[in-house]
Amino acid sequence: MTSDDFLTPRPPSASCLVVSNIMGPQDTNLLGTVHGGVILKLIDSVAGVVAARHSDGPAVTASMDEMAFLVAVRVGDVVHADARITWAGRSSMEVAVTVTADRWDSSVPPTKVAAAHLVMVAVDDNGKPRAVPPVQPETDEDERAHRQAEIRRKHRLALRAALQESL
Repeated sequence: MTSDDFLTPRPPSASCLVVSNIMGPQDTNLLGTVHGGVILKLIDSVAGVVAARHSDGPAVTASMDEMAFLVAVRVGDVVHADARITWAGRSSMEVAVTVTADRWDSSVPPTKVAAAHLVMVAVDDNGKPRAVPPVQPETDEDERAHRQAEIRRKHRLALRAALQESL
C-alpha cells in the first residue's frame, strides 16, 4: 500500500463494529445495576478499534462528548456497542457509539441505553499524530452523521477557544 492509497477516502462501513457482552455480577455498582464505568470502557474500546481500522494503526482517545445513561443495565443483560466513524480530519476522527441492551433470555427488542461521540487521534510509533484518510459517506444516514459531526467539531473548537481565553 502506498501513502496515497492510505489517504484514499474510506466509507464508514469499512471500519464499523458491534461488540456484545453479557453483563455479570462483576460489572455491578453498589446499587446492583451495571456500573457506568463498565459501559464507558466498552464505548472507549469499540471506538478505538473503529478508529484503528479506519486509520490502519493505533489511535488514542482525545475526548468524549457528553455522555447520558438513558436506562439502567442489569446483570444478565446483553449489551451491544455499535460504533462507526462519522468524520475524519488530518489526524483526528469522530466515532459515534450507540449502546443497546436486551435480556439474554427474552425476545424483547434491544433498548437504547447510552450514546456517545468520541474524538480519536491516530498516532505513530512515537505517539505523535499521523495522517488519516477522509471519510466517504455512502448513505443518506452517513451524510447526515458527517454533517452533524462537523457541527460538533466546530462546537468543540469554539468551547476550547473560549476556555483558553478565560485563563
